[in-house]
Formats: sequence, structure tokens, C-alpha cells
Amino acid sequence: METVGVVGLGIMGAGIAEVFARAGLRVIGVDIDEGAVSRGRGHLESSTGKAVERGRLGAEERAAILGRISLTVNREELADADLVIEAVPEVMELKRALFADLDRICKPSTVLATNTSSLSVTTMAANTSRPGRVVGMHFFNPAPVMKLVEVVTTVLTDDGLGGEIAELATRLGKTPIVVGDRAGFVANRLLLGYLNQASRMLEEGVASRDAIDTAMRAGAGLPMGPFQLLDLIGLDTAYEICEVLFYETKDRRHAPSPLLRELVTAGMHGRKSGQGFHPRTATPTAPPGAGPKVAVTTIGLVGDGPDADLLRERLDTAGFKTTDGHQDADVVLAVTAPPVVDVAVRLPNPERVVGVRLVGAEVAEVVLTVLTAPEIATVVQDLIRVMGRTPVACADRAGLVVNALLLPYLNDAVRMVESGYASFADVDTAMKLGCGYPLGPFEMLEAFGLETVRDGLRALYAEYREPSFAPAPLLERLVAAGMKDVKQ
Repeated sequence: METVGVVGLGIMGAGIAEVFARAGLRVIGVDIDEGAVSRGRGHLESSTGKAVERGRLGAEERAAILGRISLTVNREELADADLVIEAVPEVMELKRALFADLDRICKPSTVLATNTSSLSVTTMAANTSRPGRVVGMHFFNPAPVMKLVEVVTTVLTDDGLGGEIAELATRLGKTPIVVGDRAGFVANRLLLGYLNQASRMLEEGVASRDAIDTAMRAGAGLPMGPFQLLDLIGLDTAYEICEVLFYETKDRRHAPSPLLRELVTAGMHGRKSGQGFHPRTATPTAPPGAGPKVAVTTIGLVGDGPDADLLRERLDTAGFKTTDGHQDADVVLAVTAPPVVDVAVRLPNPERVVGVRLVGAEVAEVVLTVLTAPEIATVVQDLIRVMGRTPVACADRAGLVVNALLLPYLNDAVRMVESGYASFADVDTAMKLGCGYPLGPFEMLEAFGLETVRDGLRALYAEYREPSFAPAPLLERLVAAGMKDVKQ
């Protein structure tokens, strides 16, 4: 393939055109009118200009890249292209009409590709006279930077074409994975279930927006918190992908949360609209520890294990007196699995009991039961800060924050492989290169321990009764067999 057409010259389409031109291919970029073409040219000049400023491109190389791209409003100029990829808005009727027109214009051997992130490639293919020559080629934004390309084949795709497109992606300097035609493919299918669950967790009052973002960024080590990421990608985009996922799976995990729907209906789409989960301007909040103060000299510890030992060591170093129990303690820290209230009701002063779960090296989940006094909650969060950790206040729920979001995500990944849809390696690659995660889900699963994840999912299922929280049969079998490496 030496000549490529790109239809749709928004930020994504222009980025894809740049990627092909960087690899030495001739590119014909097409958009609906001269204004759109002009904006596309602006995207290309801006992107390559910034690359020169940052020392990633030379001026001559930039000129050569731009020289390989011709822009037009005339689709007929795509007649001799070897590959045409569309990057128009995510509206199926629009894409089907476009594919029908490209089918008319292009030579029979031309491969027609869609950059859709979630829509059915099969539906687009079936609307042409060449369904075997239609594939998905899903780039991630910004296309010149992001390394992943999901190559999507259908039951109609010619044998070997998926491999040819994957080789082309490699020629572009990308890392391809080849998957079947399922809503959301790999990265969005896993990502949106997690983001949608975070939205449900917020509206159910498990933790605040900032607490959840902090827990997942500083505690779980993800590049962004879920609400930061939702605002970045666009709440309307997330909502539409969830709708597509739910239409296919009928899984409540993919049904857009009422809060997400409400924000989208109100026009609060995230950064692009100036307001989403985060407001246009920050609302002043009380400084940490504001409110009634309680004098604390003695801290009771309930529970054992490494977390309890570390808490005791840090508190002793800070000058507090710790006791193994609750007698006369000003505050009782329960280092136990939820429900913490089960511990609290057995003690003489349940209003003084707060659960603590250490997450990573920076975060501590501070578990507030329905009996916890507000002033005690404030004191414990101050204690956590004295220990050098960030407190994440949360309700007394199974999984609390981090595990409640991570474990179902890992379970989704196991189910994806179990269904034969994608390989262990491809799923890990997709989430690391497509979403910037430090570990793929199966690397994360092994770091947690298969039995720990299985048991955590059982606890989540017992509390929430969500079918998607029940451990995947494959995970149950691996634990029963004593396996430590999920990929063995």
C-alpha cells in the first residue's frame, strides 16, 4: 500500500494522515467543505510545527511530510487509493452512507477502514459490495503519539487481511493487536466499564469525586483518576460508547449511570464544554482538618498483619501511644476487611471506630461507618496525613474504593480472554499502550494474586449482587488448580 485516503480531517483524522505521511506514504485527505479542509490543514501544520519545536522533527522532514499530503473536498480523488480510512463522527448512519459512497468510488481492491472506537464494523462492511475488504483500524488520540492500533476483523473479512493491516500498522511505527468485531473492541470495552462504575460509586455516595480520583491515581498508580479521564475524553463520548456496549452486552455494568446521563443532558461534556465532573472554576473548600477538634493521645488498634504493624510503627514514631485494643482509647483504628461496622458494634464506643486500609505507598482508605462521629473522622484523616499518606474517606462497602473499581475491571479482562475474543498479551498491550496504564490487567492480576482477586470479587458480589462482579469461571478454575500465573 502506497496511497492512503483519509476522510474526515478533524484532530483525529488529521493525526492519522500525519502518521501515514511520516511513514512515507502518499496521503489524500478529504473533508466536507473548504472550511473543514482548512481546519484540517491547520491541525497538520500545528502538530508538525510543535514536533519541530520539540526537536522531534527537522524542518526539512516536516516539509517532506506535509508535501506527501494533499487535501481536497472531492472524494472522487480517492479512486486509486490502496486504503481509505474514515474518521468522521461516531454516527452509524453517517458512516454507512460514507462507506456506500467509497464503495462506488474506489477500485475493487481498495481496503476500506473505519477508525470507529466502538461501532459495529460488520454493519459498515455489509453496506458495501466488498465486505471482505472492510476492517477496523482504530487509532488512539493523539494518533502521532499513541502507539496502539486495534485492527478489527469481522466474520466477512478476507483471510489474511487482518494480518496485512497489522503489518501496515507496524510499518507506521505502531503496535497492532488483531481482534474481532465486539463493541468497544479491547481498550474501550474494559475502560468504559471501569469509568461507568466510578460514576455509579460517586452517585451512591461511596466516596467523593476527588477521593476516588486520588485513590486511583496515587493508590492504584493509574495516570489519571476516572473523573479526570472522563472530562478529558468527553462525557458525551463516554455516554455514547456505554450505550453501544450496553446494546450489545445487556450488562448493567455498561448501562450509562444516571449521573453521567444527567451531566450529558445538561451539556456538561467535560473539558470541551468547560464543565463536566469538574466545574469551570474550583469551589473553595475547608482546609484539611477543619471543624471540631478532638484531643488524641491514645490510639487503639484492632486487627493484625503488615498494615497494622506499619500503622503502629508510624504512629509510635509520631509520638502517639498505641494499644492493642480499645480500652480507654481516644480513637480506634480497625485494620480489618469491611464491614468495619461489624467490629464497631462489638466495642463500647463504636462512634470512635474508623477503618483503615493502606493502598500502595501513598494512600490510606479511611472507612467511615454509619456510627462514626464526624469529629473522629476528621481526626483520623489528620492522623493519616501525619503518617505521610493521603487519606481517602469512603463508606463501609466491600472493596472500598480501589479494589471495588480494579477487581471488576480485572474480571472483565479474564472474561474477554475466556470468550476467545483476545489473547492475554493483546489485552495487556491494549491497556498499556492505549490507556497509558503502568501494568496490563493480567500483569496486575498476578501482582495482586489470583486467589486475592477471586476472594475480593466474591465479597463484592455478595454485597452488590451484580452478575459482572461474580468471579469469571476461568479465574475460579485457575485458583482451584493452584495456578499463580494466569497465562500458564
